[in-house]
Amino acid sequence: MSFVNVPSQSIDVGGTPFVYRELGKKGGVPVVLLHHLTAVLDDWDPRVVDGLAAEHHVIAFDNRGVGASGGSTPASVEAMASDAVAFIRALGLSKVDLLGFSLGGFIAQVIAQEEPDLVRKIIIAGSGPAGGEGISNMSAVLQDAVAKAGASGKHPKHFLFFSQTSNGQAAADAFLARLNERTADRDASISNETIGAQLTAIHAWGQGNPSKLSEIHHPVLVANGDDDVMAPTINSFELARRLPNAQLSIFPDASHGGIFQYYPVFVQQALDFLR
Repeated sequence: MSFVNVPSQSIDVGGTPFVYRELGKKGGVPVVLLHHLTAVLDDWDPRVVDGLAAEHHVIAFDNRGVGASGGSTPASVEAMASDAVAFIRALGLSKVDLLGFSLGGFIAQVIAQEEPDLVRKIIIAGSGPAGGEGISNMSAVLQDAVAKAGASGKHPKHFLFFSQTSNGQAAADAFLARLNERTADRDASISNETIGAQLTAIHAWGQGNPSKLSEIHHPVLVANGDDDVMAPTINSFELARRLPNAQLSIFPDASHGGIFQYYPVFVQQALDFLR
């Protein structure tokens, strides 16, 4: 079984259906994946999920209002974190590891602050602290990439997730091909309403206060590309500086999606970290 063919499931979370997929042998501490702006289940790189599932029970889900999950997406990171916790508890889990990418990294920070006993270890990729440099500009960066994609016939992720070098663009092509490997039981598309709520939440996060990061004593692996255009890489250095128990991994010639460009290296780093 691979992430490209594992069936989607649904669970009732306080009267709302949340859609998810799980992979890997159950037992031990599962890894819960928290995704990025505009993403649904099919936006997770199957090589990353399969790599983690070689040693862990991995759970990817659509948060409230996202993809095929029901309800309306809230317009704050804190409410998104509360929904994620409700989903985790609905599965009957009492301890998890978190992998938060981009917006998911914001959510992971709030979960660790609000429900510290629920979390063992955290991986934060392509993300940043509350009040981080350039975070509030993410909407403008997204709009610019969509315009460039339309003019060039490329996907916005060519501009948002990968460097503009030949290596970066080749990695973008390979990544997008992997996302299309799943041909059946694909997730529902993201709605414009959800994207609007997520952008509102991200803008508020960018105006926030990072002072509570010092209260997160969990082991944290912070990863990013060396030139992230969505959550500028300086924010990853700031996370590593402020978090009391953090280690930092920066990938060369890479942008927001560095963990996907260098997925063999990232997966090995993540497996080593989660042991």
